[in-house]
Amino acid sequence: MGTTTPPRTLAEALRARGDESLAGLLRARPDLLSPVPNDITQLATRAGTRASVIRALEHLDRFALQTAEALAVAPDPAPYDTLLALLTGDGEGDGDRRDGAGAAITAALPAALTTLREQALVWGEDARLHLTRTARELLAPSPQHPSPTGLGPTVAEATAGMSPGRLQEILTAAGLPATHDPVSAVAALAGLFTDRTRMAELLDTAPVEALSVLDRLVWGPPYGEVTPNPAPPVQWLRDRGLLLPVSTRTVVLPREAALHLRAGRAHRVPEPVAPALVAAAERDPQAVDRAAAGQGFMALSTVEELLKLWNNGGPAILRAGGLSVRELKRAANALDVPENTAAFWIELAYAAGLLASDGETDERYAPTPAADEWLDLPAQDRWTHLATAWLAATRTAGLIGGQDAKGRALSALGPDLDRSAAPEVRHRVLELFASLPPGTAPDPQTLLARLRWERPPRTSRPGVPTTGQPSGDATDLRSRIALWTANEAELIGITGRGALSSQARALLDEGPAAAAARLAPLIPEPLDHVLLQADLTAVAPGPLERPLADMLSVLADIESKGGATVYRFTPGSVRRALDAGRAASDLHAFLATHSRTPVPQPLSYLIDDVARRHGHLRVGAASAYVRCDDEAVLNEILADKRSATLRLRRLAPTVLAAQADPGSLLEGLREMGYAPAAESAEGDVLITRAGARRTPPRTPPVPVPEGPPVPDSTLLTAAVRAIRAGDTAARAVRKETPDTTASGSLPRTAPAETLATVQAAAMTGSAVWIGYVNADGAASQRVIAPVKVEGGYVTGYDHTADEVRTYPLHRITGVAELADEQAT
Repeated sequence: MGTTTPPRTLAEALRARGDESLAGLLRARPDLLSPVPNDITQLATRAGTRASVIRALEHLDRFALQTAEALAVAPDPAPYDTLLALLTGDGEGDGDRRDGAGAAITAALPAALTTLREQALVWGEDARLHLTRTARELLAPSPQHPSPTGLGPTVAEATAGMSPGRLQEILTAAGLPATHDPVSAVAALAGLFTDRTRMAELLDTAPVEALSVLDRLVWGPPYGEVTPNPAPPVQWLRDRGLLLPVSTRTVVLPREAALHLRAGRAHRVPEPVAPALVAAAERDPQAVDRAAAGQGFMALSTVEELLKLWNNGGPAILRAGGLSVRELKRAANALDVPENTAAFWIELAYAAGLLASDGETDERYAPTPAADEWLDLPAQDRWTHLATAWLAATRTAGLIGGQDAKGRALSALGPDLDRSAAPEVRHRVLELFASLPPGTAPDPQTLLARLRWERPPRTSRPGVPTTGQPSGDATDLRSRIALWTANEAELIGITGRGALSSQARALLDEGPAAAAARLAPLIPEPLDHVLLQADLTAVAPGPLERPLADMLSVLADIESKGGATVYRFTPGSVRRALDAGRAASDLHAFLATHSRTPVPQPLSYLIDDVARRHGHLRVGAASAYVRCDDEAVLNEILADKRSATLRLRRLAPTVLAAQADPGSLLEGLREMGYAPAAESAEGDVLITRAGARRTPPRTPPVPVPEGPPVPDSTLLTAAVRAIRAGDTAARAVRKETPDTTASGSLPRTAPAETLATVQAAAMTGSAVWIGYVNADGAASQRVIAPVKVEGGYVTGYDHTADEVRTYPLHRITGVAELADEQAT
């Protein structure tokens, strides 16, 4: 029985994979599918590009990355045992601790190698493991790019360019015999450093200060600066090649010597096992659900209040886009929350499609038509809408207040807030919450440590073990997003008292409908009544029905919120209700119907008093005018010094003209204590209805994906089939002709010869190789088996596309016959 030849290139390794394995590679690295490669060779080339390899490395967990880093400092190819030794060490100097860690590494290494193979970062059998060239260039030590392992260059790399005489001096000082050439001298020095017995004997003769120098360099960075006249301990190390010169003032500890000092380990602290997620507290699951539901209801109330705040047109949009700092502070004061929390609610409403710009010349933010539809939904459906939008949003509210790469401030609703990693981090954080028993709140520090193990931060310093860094050091973006996620989940009601609620578990596992069903029993039923009090206040002991809440928000001002909401009636709030078209009798009837207590006499007097004066003055547009049947009132206005800014003058005994617009005139008179009403050109009172301003229909912002989308199974199957077919065509053996000898060139034949060849192939049922140029001018090579040739077209089975196709003959550049063994 013959033996299988080991693959010599990455392309051969990919070609030997099964279709499932090839589909797994394309699923893990979807950037390789843009567009679909023509064959395996092109796939391997694309998988080895720098951008693609960097993306693949960024998606490795810490131990898989450590495995790749160890392979980068190992010989190429490296046997499995060599790789294992680099991760576990030789077992000297660490005792039982190394034995336990070694067992964990030995158990985890096969899975890490499987991950690297699936990502096409490693190929070859265990006896000959190859790290792809680009990954080796990225991870191998160099002066410009120190290795994350903290190792330096090999002896051969560090001594490149060193004079033969200096090499012989180092051999003599190290107690090695002289050699006849530099190559053998370098090999002898490297052999000394890799021989544990001889290396130990050499270090036994070293001064104590020299060993201290090595201790400072052994775990990296391996470079150090020296003076022109170094101290004796440093000179001792230089004489014996333990420190090799990089420049006139810089020396480096060679890799072989560092590995000896490290007991053979490439990393100080290998991490084969993910850090455990530790529970910070255990709570009653039902209490968690109730707390989360209460917080979720508060979230709905806050978003509703924000929509009401901008009901008649919100703040103007900055020229650079977004919300000004002043407007954000104003919204925070109105919502009674900190500015960063207000920014989160604004961004959440925007992500849910409830707020948008109106697109007018004086562009402002306002509620969208979808906001009215959202307000009509049951509370549980409104919550799932917000939670789903938050989970998918790439806009990251936590960045607001910071600066972009150019030092410009990041504003709420402004540009440059999208971070494609945000949805993936949010889902992963909640998955870790869900991995704990119900009612259990995870410890934030262990949560961050777990996330940093699963996706090591890009800012990890070479040579410094990230394990030794404080797990709470959340300076990288993913860690910051994780912390923001935990806070935002509590605000929305995804979590309650730090633990994941059952409705959130249902949202993650089963979808919005299941989450709404879980949440509905936990939300209090809306009330149809309030309690009126003699101090001109009304107390809502719980959530109110939508019509009642809307009317009450117009008729009164909210004084305090919480479990019960307190409304206060003022002359201004009553006037606001009258401006909205309500009569005094309507207000009296409304209060009598919805109050469980008698309507207090002071409130009735307040309504009647404001109604009696409401509309007594009329304001219209000339520039603007004021008319009133009572001349004394107009005389009083003219005599008031506060009316000077309105620039009023009398046109008639009952009419005053102003050089101010009607809106400014209305506000000015109201500030003076009057209750004017606006009127139309026909003299009718204008009714100002709440919520009159809406944007045109708007779609929510589209999340910015992190790289190409993951292809579905149908696309993967088609892509694998096309790549296989293209590879078959590319490797087809052709009969050499003068026009087809150049590798990769299209066949070139005269039109008559092309027609004759494909007709002959159709008659004999054989396959031919053609060059084809499509309507876009893209050239390709194909292997087809012609079936029919007529009307200027050839129809046949295309082995490249694995289907029957028809090609215009005038687009075929030429045709060549396949070799006999290939054709058969």
